[in-house]
Amino acid sequence: MNTEVLCRTSPSLALVKYWGKKSSRKNLPATPSLAVTLGGVQTETRVTIAEKDSIQLDGEAVAIDRFRPLFTALRKAAGRKVHFRAESVNDFPSSAGLASSSSGLAALTVACARVLELDLGPEDLSSLARLGSASAARSLFGGFTLLPAGGTAARQLYGPEYWPQLRIVIALVSHKAKPISSRTAMEATRDTSPYYRAWLRNAAELLDPALEALDKRDIEALGTVARLSYSRMHAALLAASPPLLYWLPATVAVIRECRALREDGLSAWETLDAGPQVKVLCLESEVEAISERLQRLDPALKLIVASVGEGPVCESREL
Repeated sequence: MNTEVLCRTSPSLALVKYWGKKSSRKNLPATPSLAVTLGGVQTETRVTIAEKDSIQLDGEAVAIDRFRPLFTALRKAAGRKVHFRAESVNDFPSSAGLASSSSGLAALTVACARVLELDLGPEDLSSLARLGSASAARSLFGGFTLLPAGGTAARQLYGPEYWPQLRIVIALVSHKAKPISSRTAMEATRDTSPYYRAWLRNAAELLDPALEALDKRDIEALGTVARLSYSRMHAALLAASPPLLYWLPATVAVIRECRALREDGLSAWETLDAGPQVKVLCLESEVEAISERLQRLDPALKLIVASVGEGPVCESREL
């Protein structure tokens, strides 16, 4: 009898950005990343044992090359030559700059391990998930996480209950998949951007003030560091050859509106990943005012309000 495992996970939003690989073969990050798990958006992945490996995302077949290191490591841990069929669905746009790879690879890792009945702790699962996506190492935990530079696994700094008033307003400026994957763009930045080495140094320097701000739950201090981190990451991207630009006109408009919101006394601290979407850190009491202003800016803009999220949740059934 075959077992199906259903796993739900949430994306990991880096506040101090991971951008660049220390080792492409082992998928080790070149920069430290401090992140928050986004409650309210999720990936749902179903896994069963099959005759060959296959993965579907939102109903479309996905090439499995990227997942081979993970599957190989899982088979080795189980001591069994098995294969997996995985079906994954996101309730938010995939490959569009919303960290879908973090939740997707985390869900896949946990579901496969459960199907194989592997007795693995969070650190081991985080290390496995990293083989597919370094940011997925962080999605194995709820709350706030840290993945060190060169780290094989992430660790949880604080649980989701630590900062219940924190909210992240996600401004979806585009539902389209981004034209260049993060992995490809990271390699291009490393190989061609004259700012890449400076980015590596500066990313490490931003970590301590970010940790201090998080320890104090100081949204202004944390938001200030988060803005510096994404701005400097994108500066390195823009300096690549050819230049890499993910932003759209609507992206810039939201960034400018966040500045206006802060000038009006609201905690609207934006951050961006490799994509056009803008995520705005704020407090629960400010969500309505910020959302109203962003909607007034662009009535077609879709907004998602996320809280600090939980870790993976799984359930099993016999087929």
